Amino acid sequence: MERELGKVLVIDDNEDILLATKLLLKKYAKLVQIEKDPRKIPFLLNQDKYDVILLDMNFTKDTATGKEGFYWLEEILTRDPQAVVVMITAYGDVEMAVRALKAGATDFVLKPWQNDKLVETLYNAVTTKKGSKTTTKDNSSTSAVKKVAGAAVNPFEGIIGKSEAMMNLFTIIRKVAVTDANVLILGENGTGKEVIARAIHQASQRKSHPFVSVDVGAITETLFESELFGHKKGAFTDAKEDRAGRFEAANKGTLFLDEIGNLPLAMQSKLLTVLQRREVTRVGSNQATPIDIRLVCATNMPLYEMVEKNEFRQDLLYRINTVELHLPALRERQEDIPLLAEHYAKVYSKRYNLPQKSFSASAMRKLQQYHWPGNVRELQHAIERAIIISDEDELQAGDFLFLLQKSESAELDIDDYNLENVEKLVIQKAISKHAGNISKAAKALGLTRASLYRRLEKHGL
Repeated sequence: MERELGKVLVIDDNEDILLATKLLLKKYAKLVQIEKDPRKIPFLLNQDKYDVILLDMNFTKDTATGKEGFYWLEEILTRDPQAVVVMITAYGDVEMAVRALKAGATDFVLKPWQNDKLVETLYNAVTTKKGSKTTTKDNSSTSAVKKVAGAAVNPFEGIIGKSEAMMNLFTIIRKVAVTDANVLILGENGTGKEVIARAIHQASQRKSHPFVSVDVGAITETLFESELFGHKKGAFTDAKEDRAGRFEAANKGTLFLDEIGNLPLAMQSKLLTVLQRREVTRVGSNQATPIDIRLVCATNMPLYEMVEKNEFRQDLLYRINTVELHLPALRERQEDIPLLAEHYAKVYSKRYNLPQKSFSASAMRKLQQYHWPGNVRELQHAIERAIIISDEDELQAGDFLFLLQKSESAELDIDDYNLENVEKLVIQKAISKHAGNISKAAKALGLTRASLYRRLEKHGL
């Protein structure tokens, strides 16, 4: 066997899980020790040294006095700061997983898992920890946890979501990140393409080297070569000194080319040449410089349609999309909206020194019913605006009246003659026309303010 997990300790209060895991892992490990009661962890760690520990996050209340996995994670790290701990949970809670990683876990898996995925995760955890071990010893529980947390790979930092679409995305990120494959990230504006690119970098073997982000769509054709490939002093009028380009700056790290779909054909050709040769030549120089980069590109443009129209080079597309990631629009993962909304409410309440604001049921319902053409970025700005404007501790639906779908507010186009839907559409049109002014909208509709508020509540607006 090329790879062996060594000694594995599995701690879970579900005996079926323990037996199934032991049957699976005994083919890959030198020893598989299973334990139902986490209170025996100190004894087990005193008796033997384990290469990886698979620890349940959620113990039932009648086991170990109801202490959760985080308590036992700290117990493990206090006794062995270099322990490789992979947390397991049945809940698919990404925030809990991120908390586990920050607390010192090396990785996490979700129940029910795919057997191949579990084995690969354990291999990666052992490999990652071996590469980041330090010989420094410290008996302090707090400092030990901090050391391990600093070494852990956490590609999810800054990414919030527990929907199926996001969980699938996290799985792909982990698989892709450990390779050096070029990645093309596709998604609408505001879906967080650069956040994902940074997550890939942070989970890769290149994480200790630079992450260089370039908006190639914003670079003029005359400065393209200078910005990306660098120039020699005197190469052109403003070249007052030698300057490395973005490719050289990203050497041994990750180069993120954002908005690559906006790149003109002439610049596409120059970019392709560099990617094929893996070397750059500064403007004004004849000497080529080798480059070692991981390339990640992103766009909201329909590249495949552009290839058919000869607006994007097919050979360049093949070069940059070894792996494609499709980011879901916010409207496709509505169950993540409450998590995101509450996160941004905390951020902006703190930023503007305001009391922590919560959401009424009608406000949250409105956020979940909105189409979000601007995706997470639009949600972020909407929450910031509401936090600033609202005088109450609880945000109401009325604090988000400026959120109107263009398709519903631009024109009164009635295809559905259901009176409830027509009424909702007319109210939205009136509010949009009067820029959210309830008094003016109510007057235009022939209603009192109180009547309009009742209808807003009725329609979840």
